[in-house]
Amino acid sequence: MTQTSTFSYTPGEHEAEKASNSYLMSLIALIAGLPLPIINLIATLIFYIGNRKGTYFVRWHCTQALLSQFSMLFINSFGFWWTISIIFTDETITSKYIAYLITAFIFNLTEFIATIYTAIQTRKGIHVEWWFYGSLTNLICKSKQ
Repeated sequence: MTQTSTFSYTPGEHEAEKASNSYLMSLIALIAGLPLPIINLIATLIFYIGNRKGTYFVRWHCTQALLSQFSMLFINSFGFWWTISIIFTDETITSKYIAYLITAFIFNLTEFIATIYTAIQTRKGIHVEWWFYGSLTNLICKSKQ
């Protein structure tokens, strides 16, 4: 799911810390706003906006963290509202619902582990690109050379 590569320059201590914090922001928001999937996206978006004019390393990792949270919003929102409809309407729990919850759990667990790993690596100044998100981030986030 992740690929470690070299960055165009060696980021400084301050840059590595900010880049790492972009991933930690989503983990903190997950704990604070667990039942509401939008909380993670909002927290990561605020951190992104605050660092969008930072160095390329920081911007790149803030963008990758934001993109991952954006896609997780769709997965988690669908499960959240499906659960709400089961609780408050006459809809019943089906095998499709259980399968979706298992799939959503696997996606969330994978993203959680990858986020922790990436936060640790970027704190060391190591550039980590996630599968799919890394390529998309490269298209969106350009160096100001």
